[in-house]
Amino acid sequence: MSLDEALIALGVALFLAGLITGVVIPKLALSRLGLTSHLEGTMNGMFLMLVGLIWTRLDLGDLWRQITFWTLLYGTWANWGATLLAGIWGTGQRTPIASGGRVGSPGHERIVSTMLIGVGITDIVAVTIILVGLLR
Repeated sequence: MSLDEALIALGVALFLAGLITGVVIPKLALSRLGLTSHLEGTMNGMFLMLVGLIWTRLDLGDLWRQITFWTLLYGTWANWGATLLAGIWGTGQRTPIASGGRVGSPGHERIVSTMLIGVGITDIVAVTIILVGLLR
């Protein structure tokens, strides 16, 4: 399977994960973070599908394509996963608006915080490389 096909398939899978998350929102400790996770899954799933569709238009070497692929995967899936874990665990230190200021256990807060910091970094890296690849 080529990278563009993999991005599309993984995007559909993430979209599905987001839809399923929407079903469990009422069961979570923090339902607003469940809603956040639902939206992250569906929006990031569509984003991966979109990148898969424009993948062949990117003027990038093999190394940059690999970096872009893996940073995209981490950024999109970890965004969904971190917000879902925050909703399950009731952690909200990194998401005070969605959590209403609620804070969970220190260990859970560290896991979610580390994941979300990684999401921010990898998303910026991936989108910057995509933009460069489109503008070349």
